[in-house]
Amino acid sequence: MKKYIIFRAEGSAEGWKERKLEPSGALTRILAEHIDCSDKPVPEIGYRPTEFVRVDQLHNPSVHGDTTHYKTGDWEVVQVHSYTPDIPSPHGGDYDIVAICICRYNPVNAPLKPMPERRVSIESFGGNREAYEQWLTSQKEMAEV
Repeated sequence: MKKYIIFRAEGSAEGWKERKLEPSGALTRILAEHIDCSDKPVPEIGYRPTEFVRVDQLHNPSVHGDTTHYKTGDWEVVQVHSYTPDIPSPHGGDYDIVAICICRYNPVNAPLKPMPERRVSIESFGGNREAYEQWLTSQKEMAEV
């Protein structure tokens, strides 16, 4: 089931002047967006989206993506509104559920945890074995240089 989940701040909640859309710079209440293709249900009241953090002193581009750590976020879901399409899309490009999670700023003292090692698998390539094999070959070639 393909879900589009939007985490949105309540009204003019904490930090509203800092939340801007790129590249326009327009203000937004959107905290995060997720596309979830798992069988898990949409978030419930009390759920806290994960916050991703980059500690510059520990960042190594060959090991990390943009972030080095993660933690339980300071925003807590207080309302969930779920919408399903009236007519399923025949091409599969749309979502089975769109969920808008309204969040309240409720800081917690959560520890930073290091990001797990990145794992690349055939699933990372949508099941395309040929693309996966090409990537493996490119990695071996880079290691040999």
